[in-house]
Amino acid sequence: MRYRAIPGAELQAAVIVMGTAGFGGSMSREEAYRLFDLYVEQGGNFIDTALVYDDWLGQGRSLTEIRLGEWLKERGHRDKLILATKGAHPELATMHISRLGRQDLKDDIARSLRQLQTDYIDLYWLHRDDASVPVDEIMETLHEELRAGRIRSIGCSNWTVERIKQAQSYAEAHGLTPFAASQPLWNLAVITPGAIGDPTLVTISDADRAYYAETGMTVIPYSSQANGFFSGRYARGVEPGNEGSASGVQRTYFNDASFDRLERVQQLAAELGTTGTAVALAYLTSQPFPVFPIIGATKPAYVQECCAASELILTPEQLSYLETGSRVSAV
Repeated sequence: MRYRAIPGAELQAAVIVMGTAGFGGSMSREEAYRLFDLYVEQGGNFIDTALVYDDWLGQGRSLTEIRLGEWLKERGHRDKLILATKGAHPELATMHISRLGRQDLKDDIARSLRQLQTDYIDLYWLHRDDASVPVDEIMETLHEELRAGRIRSIGCSNWTVERIKQAQSYAEAHGLTPFAASQPLWNLAVITPGAIGDPTLVTISDADRAYYAETGMTVIPYSSQANGFFSGRYARGVEPGNEGSASGVQRTYFNDASFDRLERVQQLAAELGTTGTAVALAYLTSQPFPVFPIIGATKPAYVQECCAASELILTPEQLSYLETGSRVSAV
């Protein structure tokens, strides 16, 4: 496993992050523990979760955080791992009502600490944003939690770059801790226009990438594998079937631009003697700013394949080829 520093967070993290959505309610305790254990065995040390994960299953609240906390306690791994979790998510029944108030933030942090059975969170994310809420109180509240030691660094998920700039400027002007990282939806595939129905989700743009490259801000993207689009399961002109996430993949990524990139991924993977999944992850970890993709690996073989991808580093020319089909770097 390759490691890299997260600037501003004093963390030396595995470049492949273990995602945990589905680990609390969509699989057994034994299956989840095996995947957590295997990730650590592969050298992984960075696990990402959220207060709201698996609430949508209707089996209970915070099932994933609770299970992860139990595993951390049983294995005694807490001090060896970088633990990230997210709060400030609207209630699922009222997604139009944001939860970014001072008490919302403090309550969510306290709940996560209890459920994860830990005294501190290494990287605390704001899971959603509301542009009508001023950044002032948000950053002040997070600073209070940082000073108390309950969280050690902060990030934002699904925040636009414009809002990130506002928060960073406020933090700088008032001597507060800025965001260390951003967590948008980002992968090598091209999203079909209109396919993302949730307006609270933020996908990365070329302008966003320019900002991250200029500032060096760390990006820790979710949906980094495009739900398995590059795994070899899908192909142009072939029906996706109805297993697992196939219908969502078809709705979101079945377009000519994505299939062009898929075919280039397969070509480059053949040249390098690796897999399409490894190339798709390396596309992210080889960017000119720190990127730590979150994987959604629900089988042992997937965990091993994704962790092995950490060692693959692509050249600017290869990145250009994947995006445009040209072997000439734009840099």
